[in-house]
This record gives sequence, structure tokens and C-alpha cells, in this order.
Amino acid sequence: MRGLILAVQFLTRLPTPQLKTFDPAWLSDAARWFGAVGLIVGLLVAGTLDLAARLDPWAGALAALWLWVWVTGGLHLDGLADLADARGAAHRSRERFLDVLKDPHVGSFGVIALAMVLTSKLVLLMLVAKGSANLWAVALVPAWARTLAVLWSATLPPLAPGSGERFAWRTHRPSLAASLVALALLSAWLAPALVPGALVAGFAWWNYLKKTLGGMTGDCLGAGIELVEIALLATLFVAARLAG
Repeated sequence: MRGLILAVQFLTRLPTPQLKTFDPAWLSDAARWFGAVGLIVGLLVAGTLDLAARLDPWAGALAALWLWVWVTGGLHLDGLADLADARGAAHRSRERFLDVLKDPHVGSFGVIALAMVLTSKLVLLMLVAKGSANLWAVALVPAWARTLAVLWSATLPPLAPGSGERFAWRTHRPSLAASLVALALLSAWLAPALVPGALVAGFAWWNYLKKTLGGMTGDCLGAGIELVEIALLATLFVAARLAG
């Protein structure tokens, strides 16, 4: 269970047993649990949305978003802001891009990206809660996004040393395949539209990283997680409207 504990510690604020020793090489083994941890996050978000939306869809969306940000510690939002600043300031210079990416300060591009993403999630959660979508399908959204992040890290070269590189060292491909199959089956049961939605969104971000940046970093993976989550929330809303 060491890998699961590390995955929970890295991806969330949830309490876990403390490991007496630590080896950075263990991080690559933790990656196989990213989908499971995403499902835990998703269940908490979906449960909060389902409970609070009984008062009002906006109340449900706000409560779910607050919990979503808290439980993840804003980890992937930070990656999104860093990537937005780096892309905005790079001016086609790879060196400038990597320098800004490492800067811990948030610039105007990062602030705009954060505002857009948080607003999008809030509105989409409200629309999902207000519509006829299965609210428990929301639990699969973070699971898909984190599983796809492992896939990106395993199939793209690292642009610089960092968390993205460490988690990609020895990605367990059978576990990754098992996670994708399990998510596909759960999606077929709860919300079939998530399967093509995840495939399209996941490939779109992989293609962007491959062609535009030539690889990935931990910030690129975090940004992709946020964008895929938005795409899948939109998929749930659109699918429910079309079905209704």
C-alpha cells in the first residue's frame, strides 16, 4: 500500500499513515494509483454536489468547487497558472519558457487562466446539478483526468527535471491499462459519453504538448488535468441535455 499512500499524499490533503522512510524512486510506483486517488476525490466532490444541490444548484456547485480545490490543495491549478504565464511570456523562446515555468510567482496570464478555469468549473457543476445528468458520474471526472496524466507522462519526453519526470520513470503500463479499462466500464454504466469525451480531450492535450512544447513537465500535466476536468464536465452537461 506504500504506492497508494504516496499517491494520496502527493495529490490530496487527505490524512494518511506516515511512512517511516522514503525513496524518490517509489514515486514512479505511486503513479499506478493516480486513477484510484482521482476516484476518491471525485466521490467526495460528487457527494458534496449531490447533497448541497438539494438546497440549490448554485449552492451545490459552490460547495463542490470549494471542496475540490481544498482536497487537491490547488496542486493542478498551480500548474495551470505556471504554464499560462510561461506560454504568455515565452515569445517562442524555449529557454524563456522554462525559466518562467520555474518562477513561483503568478503573473497576469496565470491569474486570467485561474479565473477562467474556476468560473468554468463553477458554472458547469451548476448546470450538471440543475440538469438531468447522473451526479455520481462526476466522480469519474477527476479519475479520468489523473489517469490520462499518467498516460501523458509515460508517452512524452520530459522538458526538464521535476515531478513529471519522476512519475514517468517506471510507469506500470499494465496498471495504466487496467485503470483505463475500469474507467471505461464505469463510464459505460454511469455516463457513456465520458468515454469518447475523455479520449478526445486526452488526445487533444497530448497532441498540444507534443507539437507545441515537444514534451511535458509536472506543470503541463497539472494544467492538462484541469482542462480535461472542464471538458468532461461539459461532456456530462451536453450529453444530459441531448438525452433530455
